[in-house]
Amino acid sequence: MERRNQTQVTEFLLLGFSDHQDFQILLFVVFLSIYLMNLMGNLIILVLTCFDPHLHKPMYFFLSNLALLDMSFTSTTFPRMLVSSVTKDKTISFSGCLTQLYLFLSFASTEFFLLTAMAYDRYAAICDPLRYHHVVNKRVCIQLVAACWIVGFLDIAPHTMMISQLSFCDSNIINHFCCDLTALIKLSCSDTSVIEMLVLTENMCLVTGCLLLTATSYVYIVSAILRIRSAEGRRKAFSTCSSHLVSVALLYGAVFCVYMRPASLYSLDQNKLYAVLYNAVVPMLNPIIYSLKNKDVKCALWKIVARKTILQT
Repeated sequence: MERRNQTQVTEFLLLGFSDHQDFQILLFVVFLSIYLMNLMGNLIILVLTCFDPHLHKPMYFFLSNLALLDMSFTSTTFPRMLVSSVTKDKTISFSGCLTQLYLFLSFASTEFFLLTAMAYDRYAAICDPLRYHHVVNKRVCIQLVAACWIVGFLDIAPHTMMISQLSFCDSNIINHFCCDLTALIKLSCSDTSVIEMLVLTENMCLVTGCLLLTATSYVYIVSAILRIRSAEGRRKAFSTCSSHLVSVALLYGAVFCVYMRPASLYSLDQNKLYAVLYNAVVPMLNPIIYSLKNKDVKCALWKIVARKTILQT
């Protein structure tokens, strides 16, 4: 790909939701509330899993990484959007835009890998319970999580490098609240056929591969649960993986709404709203899902609340 002079565009203008002027205050309050709930919920999960000895188990080790990932994922875009809505400064530098794009896509990619690793953890726990602590030991957990983070960040590097080689000479206005990959490609006046093919192929492989591995794990999980004779045993077995299954369904559902819709249904406003869904709402819901469906997490939380109440009295 031929590199052109990039000095023609040194910054971009993120429009965000500025086309809804009558609802700016309401949108700011809603988005700020979502972001703060995201931080608070995931921080609570992170603190509980780190400091409560009863939660020092493989499942909660993966959950603590998911909480850290969700906080980081949302923090790449929402603080910038909230500050822009207050200061009315919607500009972002070229390097800042690329950095935001790289972090946003890397965290998203890592989340797909991490949820797939969590599916394997649930498969081992339900399908091979007697060997579970041998198969999913501390060393294996660290290796799986490290692989998710490393591969997730390396996986996105080619996208960012190729975007950095593009020329932007016609317009610098991005009709989004963040530096969206599709929006940047459409703005470029370079030949983007190669990068579009790379993005399409890589994303299909990533999403389809992780989805197939997760689905395969759950085929074996459901098969193992159905072989349990007692209804109570089946209920307990299913409850151990229901939270993860809900998180997977929310993430893939939100992503499919953004990227798998027919062109005839495509709308910039809808695209931004769906982006808010998987960038902030899903990460905000994850700690709630895992707290409501998990006795260990609820017990650890009530311990802290009770201890704080005793200290105050």
